[in-house]
Order: sequence, then structure tokens, then C-alpha cells
Amino acid sequence: MTARTYRLTQIHQRIDERLRLELRKRAPDGMEISRLKKMKLRAKDALYRMAKRAKPA
Repeated sequence: MTARTYRLTQIHQRIDERLRLELRKRAPDGMEISRLKKMKLRAKDALYRMAKRAKPA
């Protein structure tokens, strides 16, 4: 695992934790949930692109 992959994995996990905390609130903020989901998807997409580039053709 490269340093960048490790960092993106950490970011993805932190965003996921923040999203779970927001969803547990009595009155979750819909805008914050949407923002966190988009951030999480960007991190996941970046990880996917890196994994795809690392595979031999």
C-alpha cells in the first residue's frame, strides 16, 4: 500500500465516521449528510482509480 493509498483510506474512514455520527443525531442536517456523502465518494473514486492504474495491463 502506498502512502497516498493509505492516506485516502484514512480520509474515507474519517468521513464515514462523521457521516454515521450525523445520521445518529436526533435531527440530522441533510446538507451536511449530502456533503459528507460526496466527499466519501470522491475519496472512494480516487482509491479505485489508483488501484486500476496499479494493475498490470
